[in-house]
Amino acid sequence: MYNILDNVIKILSGKALAIIMINYLIVFLISMVPIVELRGALPVGIGMGLNPVACYIICIIGNMLPVPIIFLFARKVLLWGKDKKYIGKFFTFCYEKGEKGGEKLKGKSGKGKGIYIALLLFVGIPLPGTGAWTGTLAASFLDLDFKKSVLACMGGVILAGIIMALASMGLFGALGALFNKA
Repeated sequence: MYNILDNVIKILSGKALAIIMINYLIVFLISMVPIVELRGALPVGIGMGLNPVACYIICIIGNMLPVPIIFLFARKVLLWGKDKKYIGKFFTFCYEKGEKGGEKLKGKSGKGKGIYIALLLFVGIPLPGTGAWTGTLAASFLDLDFKKSVLACMGGVILAGIIMALASMGLFGALGALFNKA
């Protein structure tokens, strides 16, 4: 009898582990999506009951994974697609958003090291229209240094993650306290 129960427990724990891994994969993929990025993925993961620290790390990796690709290729792809029949409007929108983001960043920071601090803050403060995708695209449009831009974006993603984790844990903690009193 013990062997049967032991096998059932092993099977169920294996399925539970698979479900948890799928949830982490979902959070990882959400963090790679433009606009949503880590800012949306982290609250989803914390809301799913995943470990906040593990979720934070996975979201940072997922959010940073596309950054070098965006920096190196997005501008070229957007220029190529601007005049295409079906994708032209969307590519033009993205191109103009990158140009505006770059000009806004340059206007607020000037030149020199200040631009990388501005990039870090632009990416790190979780407001609509900011984030690693837009920040990297803006850095690409400004022809900033690749390594410094990626590091500034990473610092911004880490900052945004801290802000979103604290906000999410506070929100879900308050909701939990509110509904557990009843």
